[in-house]
Amino acid sequence: MDVSSEKVRQARIERGWTQQQLAEVADLSLRTVQRVENQSVASNETVSALCAVLEIPRSELLVLDPTRPEHQAAQRRMGILVPIAGIVGAGLGSGITLLLMRIAGAM
Repeated sequence: MDVSSEKVRQARIERGWTQQQLAEVADLSLRTVQRVENQSVASNETVSALCAVLEIPRSELLVLDPTRPEHQAAQRRMGILVPIAGIVGAGLGSGITLLLMRIAGAM
């Protein structure tokens, strides 16, 4: 995956961590951290670990190249899935609220 090496480096430096310290906290090898910061490439597992310890949302860490077909497909899917997720979430929230109101009214 393509990642923003600058965001990783900046977040690490803001915390006053060396690459070795980031590697230890994220349970990664030093070489992996170096690869991320120098080559802007990381596996899904590495991205997850870095996002967790650096408190960076995946959407901010990942870099999508609009010229790559697989990234174009991902952007199309997100354009469809985000509104659907919002609708489903709103429906579930409303349903749970109604259920709780019925339970409270029955007591």
